[in-house]
Amino acid sequence: MDTKPFSASSSAPKELVVFSILRDSKCAECGQELWKGELLIMESGRPLCLRCADLDHLVFLERGDAALTRRASRYSTLRAVVVRFSRSRKRYERQGVLIEDHALARAEQECLSDAEARRLARERAAERRQAHDAEYLATFAQRVAALFPGCPIEEQRAIAEHACEKYSGRIGRSAAAKELQAGAVDLAVRAHVRHVHTRYDKLLASGVARDEARARVAASVAKCLDTWQHAHRPR
Repeated sequence: MDTKPFSASSSAPKELVVFSILRDSKCAECGQELWKGELLIMESGRPLCLRCADLDHLVFLERGDAALTRRASRYSTLRAVVVRFSRSRKRYERQGVLIEDHALARAEQECLSDAEARRLARERAAERRQAHDAEYLATFAQRVAALFPGCPIEEQRAIAEHACEKYSGRIGRSAAAKELQAGAVDLAVRAHVRHVHTRYDKLLASGVARDEARARVAASVAKCLDTWQHAHRPR
C-alpha cells in the first residue's frame, strides 16, 4: 500500500488526505478489500475505507478545472484532497478533491453562469503574456546584436527564440538574462555557436564526452565569437 507520509506546507491549514492506492489493501475496521485505484484514508496508522471513515457521502471532483474546484471547496463544509503516489517522480500528486454534493452543484451552477466572462478573461491574460514574451524576445535579440554586431540578423532571432523558450529552463529564462546581463547573453550566443557553427553535436553523437567535445571545439567557438564581437556596426 503506497501511503508514505504526505507532506503539506506547514503554513497551510491541515486538511484531510485521502489516498488513491497503487496496491490492494484492506480496511482495518470492517475488513473490506480495497483494490488498486480505490480510495482510503489513514487514521492512527490504520487504513480505513471511506465508509468507515464517514467520508463516503462525499463526491469526487477530478482536478483540471481550477474555478470549479475553488468554488466547490469553498461551499463544502467537509472536504478532502485526493492524492496518488507517483513512482516516477517519487512524490504524491493531487488527483482532485472529495466534496459535498450540494457544494459541487452550487459551484457548477456558478461556473456555468460566468463561463463566458472567465473565457474572455483567460484570452486577455494569454494575449498579455504573449505580448510580453514577444517584447522580451525582441529585446533579447537586440541585446545580442549590441554585444555581437557581426551576428547575422536571422541568427540573433534564432538565439533569442531558443534561449527564451518558455518553461525550458534555458539561460534566457533566468533572472540574469531577464535583466539582459552581458554574461547571460554571452552564454546563449556561445551555446548557439557551439551547436550551429562547430562539429560539437557530431562529436557528442559519436560518443565523445561532453567536456572533451567542448574542449575540441573551444577554439572554433572563440574565433566565431571574436569575429561577431568585433565586426563593424552597420551605420
